[in-house]
Amino acid sequence: GINAEYMGLDELSETYEELKEEHAANQKERKYLSLTQARDKGLKIDFTTIPPAPKPTFLGHKIYDDYPLDRLVPKIDWNPFFAVWQLRGKYPNRGYPKLFNDETVGAEAKRLFGEAQNMMQELISKKQLIAKGVVSFFPANSIGDDVEVYEDESRSNVIAKFFGLRQQAVKDNDEPYLCVSDFVAPKSTGVQDYIGLFAVSAGFGCDELCKKYEAESDDFSSIMVKALADRLAEAFAEDLHEEVRKTLWGYQPSEDLDPASLIRQQYQGIRPAPGYPLQPDHLEKATMWKLSQIYEKTGISLTETFAMDPPASTCALMFAHPQSKYFAVGKITKEQVQDYAQRRGTDTKNVERQLGTILGYDY
Repeated sequence: GINAEYMGLDELSETYEELKEEHAANQKERKYLSLTQARDKGLKIDFTTIPPAPKPTFLGHKIYDDYPLDRLVPKIDWNPFFAVWQLRGKYPNRGYPKLFNDETVGAEAKRLFGEAQNMMQELISKKQLIAKGVVSFFPANSIGDDVEVYEDESRSNVIAKFFGLRQQAVKDNDEPYLCVSDFVAPKSTGVQDYIGLFAVSAGFGCDELCKKYEAESDDFSSIMVKALADRLAEAFAEDLHEEVRKTLWGYQPSEDLDPASLIRQQYQGIRPAPGYPLQPDHLEKATMWKLSQIYEKTGISLTETFAMDPPASTCALMFAHPQSKYFAVGKITKEQVQDYAQRRGTDTKNVERQLGTILGYDY
């Protein structure tokens, strides 16, 4: 999907954190806290003093059947688009739109951007790409490193559980050892909290269009359509998350950010996608798909390897607490893997296969 091929915005700050962590890891032989120690040093939010976001305006689902693409164009981050074509400017002309001033690649970047605009207009006017999505909100509370999702406000019937992984690699400062569940009020507090999730795609129609271009031996247009569909899908996530913050969940009704600030994620709340550094386990997507009946409601499906189809799709969980932030779990120990496997009701080997890249030991 998009996500494997190149960086969407969602991932920028996550990636930065991950690089920082990796650098630290390479500096010295990694030392780890025990899971109990890491939990003791987790982020302990006082949910009575700094309460969760208010209740969303609805619980359940909102379906977007044919989202207007022209609404998404202003929200596009063009940087990953140029990365697809391997056009990189040299400092100080890195990044869009400064890239156009670069003496080596500037002219080509400008020409390519012009062609992208022409094709985008055609995609929109001829409705060759269709965008669909769903957003859902549920009552939720944390239990340890996991987040329980409830059927209704009575919070008696658990209908899903999202599993968290906690940082364990020793830090040389007083920063907490984070787990995503830290951002959700613990059940024991009696504080009512909520979780959101979405899946969006701008890729319906993309496959047919690419096949048509490929049949005409027009590989350039085929790559261009895929690149634009990916940009639109990320822009859809950006646009929808903004609507969530301002109206649907409504915890930042007066937010007024320009596209650049959105790209830099200067807003309250996070939208981590499963499979990324904050929760590297792609299996969490299966829980999302079941909980929100994403395939039935949108036609976006999951492949056996948990990639999304159409590939120009993106999904995320949404956490709204003012103290929620992106982080990278980093490497974890066998103790945590065993604990996680037990909580998931699976065996350690399965988890090791799923989380190979973050294991702090050889298996």
